[in-house]
Amino acid sequence: MEKLLTQAQALKQEIIARRRDLHKHPESAWTEFRTASIVAQELTQLGFEVLVGDQVIVASEMMGVPDALTLQKCQERALKEGADPKWVDKMQGGKTGVMGVMKFSKPGKTVAIRVDMDANDVEESKDAQHQPNQEGFASVHANVMHACGHDGHTAMGLAIAKLIAENKDLYAGTIKLIFQPGEEGVRGAKAMVASGIVDDVDYLFGMHVGFNANRNDTIVCMTDGFLATTKLDARFKGLSSHAGSAPHEGKNALLAAAQASISMHSIARHGQGASRINVGVLQAGTGRNVLPDVAVVKLETRGANTEINEYMMVEAKRMIQAAAMMYDVEVEVEEMGGAPSCSLDREMGEEIQKILLASGYFAPEGVIKEVSLGASEDCSYFMQRVQEKGGKAVYMMAGSELKAGHHNSKFDFNEETLVRGAASLALLAEKYTNR
Repeated sequence: MEKLLTQAQALKQEIIARRRDLHKHPESAWTEFRTASIVAQELTQLGFEVLVGDQVIVASEMMGVPDALTLQKCQERALKEGADPKWVDKMQGGKTGVMGVMKFSKPGKTVAIRVDMDANDVEESKDAQHQPNQEGFASVHANVMHACGHDGHTAMGLAIAKLIAENKDLYAGTIKLIFQPGEEGVRGAKAMVASGIVDDVDYLFGMHVGFNANRNDTIVCMTDGFLATTKLDARFKGLSSHAGSAPHEGKNALLAAAQASISMHSIARHGQGASRINVGVLQAGTGRNVLPDVAVVKLETRGANTEINEYMMVEAKRMIQAAAMMYDVEVEVEEMGGAPSCSLDREMGEEIQKILLASGYFAPEGVIKEVSLGASEDCSYFMQRVQEKGGKAVYMMAGSELKAGHHNSKFDFNEETLVRGAASLALLAEKYTNR
């Protein structure tokens, strides 16, 4: 046990440097060309079989993919910033998922570790006290920032890969390291799961830095409280006319969108558990003196379980259609992302707690049994699929004090947590492949 932690501690500066490089060059959902190519190249050098693009992504299941021009520009930017053209070429259309597979000489179980790579659509703070500004690794991309810790997750995932590659004699069976695009907006997991890459997995681990584990030198063994969610865009199309001389000739898309937004917030909440709805964006109109013929509403629903979220989504769509009929405009509703609820495997979580308590990686009070997520995370697709196929899955958290909350422009975390997080997952992979 001590060997893995000692080796992880020796990688500390490498892990931090990797995290800071990724923080400086953030890429949002389906545009992680540079990040994914770095991952693919590193895994190849470590001796993993590397699968990318169509090998791990089903195009028809991709949600909320940017338009072709945006993808092209992001691809070109990634190449200018050092992405390997060989790997980027295999990720056309935004298929930026990567999986590294290593098989060992001893027979054993198949263990998967899932890592998310994407950044947020957030403008990073210019505050001089913000550590990335102080130390020169703040985002160089406008309106894109690693404000949730996925840069740390990717750096930790590559550290885990190195620990595994350097200790092949400790492992058995097969290890799959899954680097997922598009967690923000819960867009990426579904397309990777559909490819079948976890259908043979016996044990799956997910992990997040911070969130509800906001103390340094702690680790959470299992996380419950995943909210199911659906992300929708409603595009209203009316008819423009002169607002002064011919308002009667137009069909007002703005009013339809506004009515839909208000109506959706009046949906009766579900009596069987938490239910949520939020209209986050309403964009409409073309000019002050033009009856608005276009409008877009961007919203999300959530539920304590998949059935409650389905109720909220159906009601939201009903309200949208009713508003469109009221104002005699057309409307199209597109699903931009989503994730089911899921349940943790409690027995597995309790076993993890015993393993980590015995490891000595943390003080006993630093090994926390369980917390509730109270949010949505599309790792739930992976967890649910593994469980459906007879395997087990847990979602863990690596504790860290946060400089600001997740998705905040001043977000930052304690990089020290990545070292013990990597050692912990490498240790758990050893224990569970050898079952």
